[in-house]
Amino acid sequence: MLDNIRSLAHGWVGKALLAIIGIPLALFGIESYLSSAGSNAAVAKVGNNSISIQEYTNALQNLRKQLQAQGKWDASQPDTQEMKSFVLNDLVSKQLLSEEIKKSHYAISDAHLSTYITGMPEFQKDGKFSQELYDELLTQNQLTPNKFENLIRSDLQAQQAQDGFAKLGFISNTRADQVFNTLNQQRVVTVAEIKTKDFVEQVSINPAEIKAYYEKNKAKLMNPEQVKIEFVLLSANSLITGVTVDDAEVKQFYEANKDKFQAGEERQASHILIGFGANVTAEKKQAAKVKAEGILAELKKDPKKFEALATQHSTDEGSAVNGGSLGSFGRGAMVKPFEDAVFSMKVDEISGLVESEFGYHIIKLTGITGDKSDFESLKPQIKGDLMFNKAKAEFAKQAEDFKELVYTQQNSLAPAAKQFKTEVQKSDWLTRESGAKFFKDNTQLMDLIFAPESLKERRNTEAIEVSPNNLVSARVVDFKAATPKTFDEVKTAIEALLKLEAASKLANAKGEAALKDLQAGKEVSGLDWIQEVTIDRKNAQGLTDLAMTQAFKISTAKLPAYAGAVNEKQGYLLVKLVKAETQKPADEAAARNELNAVVASEYLAAYKQSLREKSKVTINERLLLDSAANN
Repeated sequence: MLDNIRSLAHGWVGKALLAIIGIPLALFGIESYLSSAGSNAAVAKVGNNSISIQEYTNALQNLRKQLQAQGKWDASQPDTQEMKSFVLNDLVSKQLLSEEIKKSHYAISDAHLSTYITGMPEFQKDGKFSQELYDELLTQNQLTPNKFENLIRSDLQAQQAQDGFAKLGFISNTRADQVFNTLNQQRVVTVAEIKTKDFVEQVSINPAEIKAYYEKNKAKLMNPEQVKIEFVLLSANSLITGVTVDDAEVKQFYEANKDKFQAGEERQASHILIGFGANVTAEKKQAAKVKAEGILAELKKDPKKFEALATQHSTDEGSAVNGGSLGSFGRGAMVKPFEDAVFSMKVDEISGLVESEFGYHIIKLTGITGDKSDFESLKPQIKGDLMFNKAKAEFAKQAEDFKELVYTQQNSLAPAAKQFKTEVQKSDWLTRESGAKFFKDNTQLMDLIFAPESLKERRNTEAIEVSPNNLVSARVVDFKAATPKTFDEVKTAIEALLKLEAASKLANAKGEAALKDLQAGKEVSGLDWIQEVTIDRKNAQGLTDLAMTQAFKISTAKLPAYAGAVNEKQGYLLVKLVKAETQKPADEAAARNELNAVVASEYLAAYKQSLREKSKVTINERLLLDSAANN
């Protein structure tokens, strides 16, 4: 219910931040990059301290692994600018926070540290702290107890410093009510447009105006520079024909990943549960088993009685009222003994007794939905995937040799085409824009092609991955410089533009006059109001952003009320507010807690920003770009 506000403080970046600064990361990875930061090369300087390129690279790699583990990152995709900025800013914030902790003398007592470490889930065995597990995990991660304790102490100090500011993030009930009213208000509105296109025919443009516009803007009215190129493509797709996958490999992969393949399949089942009851004893389990066996014997005589017996005997009250039906579910939804049984059954089959922690189940499989997960149906898909994976592996092997060859043989692409069994392809005339589209919206390759050295020396460009698993090197074979467009080429377009601008002024003038009359309580004829719609800040009901902005700017003091705005060259937009009402949150206490959490997050962000503004932070942009290019 606070999604609009929460989005400022949450999302994948917010979750990743929690993952990065969380205590478990200190155990699984943070030591590795702190200890390896021995290079003098600094990607950033924070006061008198520096952040090495190694620290940055390892932190970026940690984030990739975390996102990949959460299914939010494809390893074949390049790092986004958002990821890079997030990682660097987080390292800067940590350094600033570390300096502030030293200045302010934050302290964590030995007793507090000991209590925290012995309570960490990673070191628990049978509900208690295990010294053996503690020693084993530290050894696996190449940490001495002293190093690990120092890392945990540092993290707790950082948390202590941040918690103090986060607690300042409190919002009063009055202010919270104002926020809820703003977020949850519904408004009934209608809109009307005074369209520019309806005024175009009323406008005439003098030829002298067209000529004057051309002379004034001649420098902008240019035919763009163009090139003809030849290029060589190394693609994983083209390598598929050279790889083989036999049936044994397919079967082996299926067996190793059977659970994943069955994730899309769902089962529909009913059950009769005879529970053990509270405080389970051997006598209670035996009594439940005897009862369940009696019901099973009755079902074997007459399977059609399943629903009636479930309603009569099942201790699972939620499903008993529906004849034992559990609906449809996939793997992972039920306890393992139940899941193993139900996913091994045939439709309309009734199981024997299945024991789980809840009691004895008698299961009836009523249906199977979703993708088939048997080997024969999946065999073509698995074989294709394995072939493509082999092709990608071969592509990765060949990529470095391809890059080196187009560089060392700079004056021709023919050697690369010959060695990698591909062909030199040629293009028609390309501008920067059309060339980028041709190469999957890749501007990096076009920047290299239009670089002065490429145009002048006609050498091969470096090999660029224009899309995943597709590597291209190109060279210019012909070039046309940018040229001014003639008056005859553009006069029709200029006339249309000038007409549109004039018509827009007429539409806006009419719109502003109409708005003035409406706000004065006068009737305005000729307005085509759409059917009234009920909107809130999340549901626009098809209205444009401009209409939504205007609709929520209107005062509700006296209704109906009106607003208007210029809609660029499309015309003038009128908005009529008919009714406004506010709904309270379903759970006010939860909503207030959520709002306080958002405010606390903003306070903490402001605190970190204040530390940054008080310190001298310098980013080595060139080194950062070089690092990104090499990753």
